[in-house]
Order: sequence, then C-alpha cells, then structure tokens
Amino acid sequence: MNTAKMEVEQLLKKLPDNCSIEDIQYHLYVLEKIRKGLASADTEKNFLKKKLRNNWANGLSSKMVSRGAL
Repeated sequence: MNTAKMEVEQLLKKLPDNCSIEDIQYHLYVLEKIRKGLASADTEKNFLKKKLRNNWANGLSSKMVSRGAL
C-alpha cells in the first residue's frame, strides 16, 4: 500500500517538468476523487451484495409460500 507521499511522488514523476502549480493541484484533486470513489464503490458493493442476498432470500421464501411449497 502506497503512502500519500509516495503517491504524490509518483504523480510528480509522471507530470511534465514545465507543469504549473495549478496542474499539480488539479491532478492531486483528481487523484483524491478517484480514491474516494473507489472506497465508496467498495462500500456500496458490499452493501448491495447484502441487500441482494436478503431480497433474494426473502423473495424465494415468499414465492415458495405462495406456491404452497413450504
């Protein structure tokens, strides 16, 4: 796992030598948005998995009851 400092160093190596402070700030902003988005997606994915499992289990049980299987 990279530290924030290591990520900034990697970013700076990728940018051209003549980039401005604003360019660096923009790329740091984008990097942070991506990191937050990935973390949010991971959290949402886990939440959705649980919700789908619950809905599937509840739906399956109710369908079985309505068909007289239980």
